[in-house]
Amino acid sequence: MSDQLPHKAQWSSRLAFILAASGSAIGLGNIWKFPYLLGEHGGGAFVLVYLIFVLFVGLPIMMAETVIGRLGKQNPVNSMRSAAKKANASQNWQLVGWLGLAAGFLILSYYSVIAGWSMAYLFKMAGGFLANTNALTSQQTFEELRKSADVQIVWHTAFMISTMLIVSRELSTGIERVTGLMMPALFIMLATLDIYAFSSDGFSQGMQFLFEPDFSKLTGESLLIALGQAFFSLGLGMGAIMAYGAYLPDRISITRSTIAVAGADTLVALMAGIAIFPIVFANHLEPTMGPGLIFETLPIAFSKMPGGTLFGSIFFLLVFFAAITSAVALIEPTIAWLTERMDVSRAKASVWAGSACWLMGIGTVFSFSSEEPTRWSGRNFYELIDFVTSDLMLPIGGILIATFVGWILKNELIEEELELGNRTIIWHGLIRYVAPLSVAAILLSALSLI
Repeated sequence: MSDQLPHKAQWSSRLAFILAASGSAIGLGNIWKFPYLLGEHGGGAFVLVYLIFVLFVGLPIMMAETVIGRLGKQNPVNSMRSAAKKANASQNWQLVGWLGLAAGFLILSYYSVIAGWSMAYLFKMAGGFLANTNALTSQQTFEELRKSADVQIVWHTAFMISTMLIVSRELSTGIERVTGLMMPALFIMLATLDIYAFSSDGFSQGMQFLFEPDFSKLTGESLLIALGQAFFSLGLGMGAIMAYGAYLPDRISITRSTIAVAGADTLVALMAGIAIFPIVFANHLEPTMGPGLIFETLPIAFSKMPGGTLFGSIFFLLVFFAAITSAVALIEPTIAWLTERMDVSRAKASVWAGSACWLMGIGTVFSFSSEEPTRWSGRNFYELIDFVTSDLMLPIGGILIATFVGWILKNELIEEELELGNRTIIWHGLIRYVAPLSVAAILLSALSLI
């Protein structure tokens, strides 16, 4: 294999890829979604099954997606086409690349709006506007933000411009430099919040809630949610890992790198729980608040804490860092396709893609702000896009990626890329049977809701 990419961009080191791919995986799902899902589904038992699904479902698909990216060394569409050619398979497999590219673009359109909330709360917290917050004022603050289309558009715009500025630069000076700074900073901020949580009155109760398994609280629905979270938390099926894999030099181990990424992603989710739940319990708040946990519950807790403004600002800066590194990964497949297919600069591609994504995001803004938003099959614009992407497109993409690498791609290519030796047979069992059947369960559950 040649170590030269068609677009001549490569990660400078294994660490650069790990930080960038970790930034792709680590996002609002880790800091916003995982803690409240854990809170709703029994704590430690949910953590345990989540870790099992990461290891046996998420990681094999992440490895498969990275293999395709490095084999093709191009955008997801062309990488799938190139891999299919090497496997003497139908060129229709390139549709998997198109599916991932479209899913990432659509997800970013609403992700940017929600990430804009974290920017709004960062400025509110740092400016002291959330001091002396109680349950009523916290709920009012969040509702005012969600109901104000103008304010949401401002923050949605700010977030999308930030994303465009990063991806407009070359790989080494854009994504690699930003993730190289933000990801270590993210871990430092989380560690700081964890240390503070250790000193809180609710630390013991929080740790018990997080790590003491209560399997009586696990239901079939809980297992399915844990499986879905393991799949989606790693950012699979949306072309991002495939696009980042295309920049991975041949000398760098895919297996060791993806294990490090999955480990970092899981560690951040657990560290977020360690930071959040002791604060929740110390202030006698409900851990099962759902999505409102970080936007309604935590501001109350921070307002009661010594140094709450500082630690609250650190927390929402952390949320912003996690969001922006994921946003960059979501739009990178589209940028790569535009630069390769249309032969335009990254700056121009970022303006085109970012502007289109921003415009689509306005539909999500009005889904939240309108009293009676337009609905399709009972879902508003945001709910429809979220359902189509997260519940349909991503699982279908994951199943097809597992099927292609597990059954279509030649074994010698896989062995050359993964260097697993005698363990290849175990990986084949996971990618051929365990992973696709597990993701199919997510898809079937979603289809039952149509």
